[in-house]
Amino acid sequence: MAKAHPRRAATVGAAEHGNSVVLVTVAPGGELLDRRRVDLTRDLPTHPYHHEGAWAMGRYLNSPWARPIPLADAVALIERVHAAAEQGARQALDVLASAVPVPIASIAIRVCPELPPTIVERIADARAAALADSVMYRRALASAAEARGWSVFWYDRERVVSVAAAALGRDDIDALVAAMGRAIGPPWQARHKLAATAALAAMGSLPRQR
Repeated sequence: MAKAHPRRAATVGAAEHGNSVVLVTVAPGGELLDRRRVDLTRDLPTHPYHHEGAWAMGRYLNSPWARPIPLADAVALIERVHAAAEQGARQALDVLASAVPVPIASIAIRVCPELPPTIVERIADARAAALADSVMYRRALASAAEARGWSVFWYDRERVVSVAAAALGRDDIDALVAAMGRAIGPPWQARHKLAATAALAAMGSLPRQR
């Protein structure tokens, strides 16, 4: 099957919170095609780096929900959550691609900070442990998208509105994003708006057809 040119294909914007991700899919003309919330993991801890990993290092053990856990068990748990997140991301994008009536060429995902390379190094560093769960879910989405042949647009949450406006040649995009929300109906919350804005920023940044 011939691959659709990016300018004729839809773009997905992703806004994650823990293991939950809002996905908003936008057509080349700016029409909102799909809005959904997916959980990338089920029946597993959602923040194993920040909780179990930290407890294994002796942090936050005075919290009422904390429980001691050996380092080896914490690492094994984190590895399980990584694998589940990758599988969940693949399944979520498969279902989305089947539901949308046009091909999808790209996805916008919040940029990931640099972290230490190993699980043990991440949980040993309090700052890295606080960020590593979110990064895990974002990278799972990126890997699943790349496996489908989609390009990944990494966006900065603080700059994505201005990037989208500049890419589309507008002074601002508030009216456009608000119109999307009215067209699809509630819920149209902050994460939906962020995902839609990210999709518009990614779409406007795609190379133009010659």
